[in-house]
Amino acid sequence: MKRTLIAITVLSLLTGSMMATQAGTQGNEKERGTISISTSAETEVAPDTAELSFAIKTTDNKSMQKASLMNKDISEKIYNLLNEMINKSNGDFIKTSNYHASPVYIYKDKKQVLDKYEVSNRVTVHTKSLDKLGSMIDKATEAGATNIDSLNFSVSNYESQCNSLIESATKKANARASIAAKSAGTALDGIQSMNISCSENKNYSTPRFYMAKSMALGASNDSAEAQPATSISSGVIKVYSNVNATFFVK
Repeated sequence: MKRTLIAITVLSLLTGSMMATQAGTQGNEKERGTISISTSAETEVAPDTAELSFAIKTTDNKSMQKASLMNKDISEKIYNLLNEMINKSNGDFIKTSNYHASPVYIYKDKKQVLDKYEVSNRVTVHTKSLDKLGSMIDKATEAGATNIDSLNFSVSNYESQCNSLIESATKKANARASIAAKSAGTALDGIQSMNISCSENKNYSTPRFYMAKSMALGASNDSAEAQPATSISSGVIKVYSNVNATFFVK
């Protein structure tokens, strides 16, 4: 029994000693001086990929089936036209989505009556052939596309761009913190924390559509020159990284 009490007493003393040591270490950790630095790095990159979406909407006053068949014919025509213009070996592809069919009602003489049947669909092309975007728009609209839903540009090597910017911003943070520490008569002694982010500003450059000069001047629709000649400026995408770091000093 005495040996058990002695063992418990020794264990209690050791535990108390370890807790005191840890508390002292944590206390010293909090008392260490720090330097906080915020840096950033950015670059402007020409996009090399685009995603272009066309909406196809068809209606018929009497038959949902007719509206659906019309939509199918136009969608397939647009799909086939675009399919001939993309380079699948380069990662290009086309998809259809957002198919919707429904009756449309209106109020007449305070009563809800059937107005028409409406079918909508979307054809989206993902391509790196940016030089063909204008022709894609012209051919799709000529084939019956009712609207250009969206045109978004992106950078395929986004991750490598981010990694490079993070490295640059981190080195900049370390250099500035070292200069600050040296100026204060001390030196860096490890990192307390570091927050890193990387993002792109897709609104930095808005895609622009330009119609042919002959159209702007109101040229005759009967002439060949009057046909739309769509050209597109993809602009640039801004990629940037932010680093917020706190360093310990000796």
